[in-house]
Amino acid sequence: MADHVVRAELPSPEARSGDLGMAVDRALTGDDGFAPPAPPAALPWDDPAIERALLLDAQHMARMGSWSFDTRTGEVYLSDGLRRLMGLTDGCSAADALNLIHPDDLPVIDEFRERLRVAEAGETIDLEIHDSTGSLTFLVRGRPERDADGTALRVHGTVQDVTRYRVAEQQASQDRRLFGDAQRVARLGTWEWNSTTGEFIWSTMLYELFGVEPGTPVNYADYLDLLHPDDRGWVHQRFQELATDGRPVEVEYRVVRPDGARRVFRCRGEPLGPDANSPIMIGTAQDVTEQRSTETRMMRSSQRFTDLVSITPVGIALLDDAERLVDANEALCQLLGVDLERLRGMPAAQLVHPSDRGGRLLAGRNGGRHGSGPFRVGQRVLSTAGGKPVYCELSATVSVADDGQRFWLVVFSDVTDRRRAAERLHYQATHDELTGLPGRPAVKELLAKLLGGPEAESVALLFCDVDNFKRFNDSLGHDVGDELIAALARRLERGLPPGCTAARMSGDEYVVICSDVNEVGGVEALATKVSALLRTAVPVRGQLLRVSAAIGAAVPAGPETSAADLLRFADAAMFDAKRRGTGRVSVANAEMIASATSQMLLEGQLRDAIGSDGLVLHYQPVVGPDGTVLSAEALVRWPHPQRGLLAPGEFLPVAEQGDLLRDLDRWVLKTALREAAKWPLMAGAVLGGAVSVAVNMSGLVPGDPEFVEAVAAAVIESGIEWDRVVLELVETSLIDLPQRSRAAMVELADRGIRFAVDDFGTGYSSLARLKELPAQIIKVDRRFVAGVASDASDFAVARAVVDMARAMGRSCVAEGVENATQFHVLRSVGVEAYQGWLLSRPVPAVEFRELLRMGPLHIPQD
Repeated sequence: MADHVVRAELPSPEARSGDLGMAVDRALTGDDGFAPPAPPAALPWDDPAIERALLLDAQHMARMGSWSFDTRTGEVYLSDGLRRLMGLTDGCSAADALNLIHPDDLPVIDEFRERLRVAEAGETIDLEIHDSTGSLTFLVRGRPERDADGTALRVHGTVQDVTRYRVAEQQASQDRRLFGDAQRVARLGTWEWNSTTGEFIWSTMLYELFGVEPGTPVNYADYLDLLHPDDRGWVHQRFQELATDGRPVEVEYRVVRPDGARRVFRCRGEPLGPDANSPIMIGTAQDVTEQRSTETRMMRSSQRFTDLVSITPVGIALLDDAERLVDANEALCQLLGVDLERLRGMPAAQLVHPSDRGGRLLAGRNGGRHGSGPFRVGQRVLSTAGGKPVYCELSATVSVADDGQRFWLVVFSDVTDRRRAAERLHYQATHDELTGLPGRPAVKELLAKLLGGPEAESVALLFCDVDNFKRFNDSLGHDVGDELIAALARRLERGLPPGCTAARMSGDEYVVICSDVNEVGGVEALATKVSALLRTAVPVRGQLLRVSAAIGAAVPAGPETSAADLLRFADAAMFDAKRRGTGRVSVANAEMIASATSQMLLEGQLRDAIGSDGLVLHYQPVVGPDGTVLSAEALVRWPHPQRGLLAPGEFLPVAEQGDLLRDLDRWVLKTALREAAKWPLMAGAVLGGAVSVAVNMSGLVPGDPEFVEAVAAAVIESGIEWDRVVLELVETSLIDLPQRSRAAMVELADRGIRFAVDDFGTGYSSLARLKELPAQIIKVDRRFVAGVASDASDFAVARAVVDMARAMGRSCVAEGVENATQFHVLRSVGVEAYQGWLLSRPVPAVEFRELLRMGPLHIPQD
């Protein structure tokens, strides 16, 4: 259905020329000029232009526009007044107008259409909607026009901006509510008295205060009857003075309610309006019984209390049963910086500092309330006159005054200095020393608090990991790395929106906790902003370090989400972002959350499997050009009780995220060396042909302080020869290897252990750096091997690696050899050893021992 917009324009001043133009201008502006206006009959009021202009002005003044819809043609008419009201431009359509409506109101639009469809001819249908921001309210009216058969021909309607009216109605309703609430809180009622007729009009609250059924007619005589007999005469005299002289009255008298209860009222009255002779008087009456009773008790107990506590160095206060302060000693006045007269009559809750959320001073101390002896209230935060917090240990006891009234005797011991010392210790324990940001304990504490609150569903967590931080740390030194971490922390602190807290988890990992993600535009907007903060160039010691971060974001998956859950979700999203490249952002979805939950279970099972020898090793042989088995790579497998035999790709990511790689490497190293030590010393009927064993190291690496000790212990415990051990390290872990790590490799190499550079060609190692490494073996990555027979580039890379290895005195192993063509091409360029399914798949330990006894493996012929 096509929308058709008809425009009704106000004639321009140039168009309003001649007599007709001046008549229109005078009609619109009210300017009569120097001559009297022409008779009405002389003006062409039936001119359509004038009618249109007047209608447009009328719509503008009423903040109203009109519209119509032709049900036969589908054409829609929007008046100029409506377009201006809605902010619509020329050429817009009805669909454009609908786009300006708040999304929550779209369902009622459909209901409005249905009501118009079934409405009688001439029946008006109303609807209230809001603009897209929710700040404006519009009243939409529509009325169908039908033919004699009842078929709808057109729908005419108007749209009026009623925002001001709705705001005024809301304000008036709120004012009435607040006025009523104020009367209840103050126990104050209002009245109006006609001194001529004696008629009284009371507010609902005043009826309640006097104990009279609301709505009961009350006159002046009835009012006097409610007063104590001893007070009626003088009160009557004061009211007569008010009626005759217009002199305002303020009196305090006793009331005897119909139920016999005696109360004390304070009454104020004055004439209505500025006319002192007005017969109408208005005023208030407030029940001040409790205040007066408190004052009386204070006078009776003041001296006794003063004598008792004046010499006590700690603060002491006397509270009535409603916890209003009756008296206090000088020590408490000095502690709070408030004089005694101001303290008297003050509710004890007003002594509590806003930061103390315990409510009433003695709230929740029911054990003491019903007991007869003293009890410890606990630590509360009080407020001095200047608003400064004072930490006090409170002890209290219940006593009875001479008049039988119960009161509280409360002792305040100032522990502010002790508390601040404890806070300093807590801060040091929960905050990161390098950056000053909250640390892991504070993160868990804050998340638990937010997730346990009423706005838990609005909480969001961002897990940020600086890209390639290890390169900065290892190549430039830990001091530079520390300065970089601190600089990024300052950027987060300065750049985060209100309601967001930055924290440092460990190393190069930060988290951002947002208490209300809706206030910052949603979790994706927050993640984008944080990503921009961490994608920067940081000047450190004269160098400009360009950094970015992988960011994973998560929100609670439900009311049961814990702090640990949210951290796992965000961590999973961060790893997803990292897999997609540097500086990426990922928001945890249902799949990731399910994966994180599954990972948590799998992580626990994997930890148990490592600790209980629940893993197994398979071995894939590395053979020479003649088929002789030279070594075997140990490959871990996990016989999962429910999921069967799992390959490394299914659980290594779990080990990495669960910080289990070091433990897994230790297990594989010890197990592989122990099993290899028992392999036949005759391999392929060759005496002394003991086969070496290669172990991949990804968690326990040369940079680890325990690397040398752990490897040496495994070799000694297994009894295997040192020169039969090969440790494989991926090329990327050797980039910018610090001196300490190279020294660890040299120490082990001097004992006979060999190192292999795995997946060579996929990293960024320089030839100079590779030359420095004590690595005796270079393994050509399977990605180059796969295309060596069909892709000229892969062939060139493979040949270059072989030539380089030979020039540096290293041996070369090709991994991932899958077919005979690859084998022959690689042998032709000088590769010395081969590994892949062409020669043998990875086999269990028992099968590998048998494979060794069988002699050389089959080699494809040319």
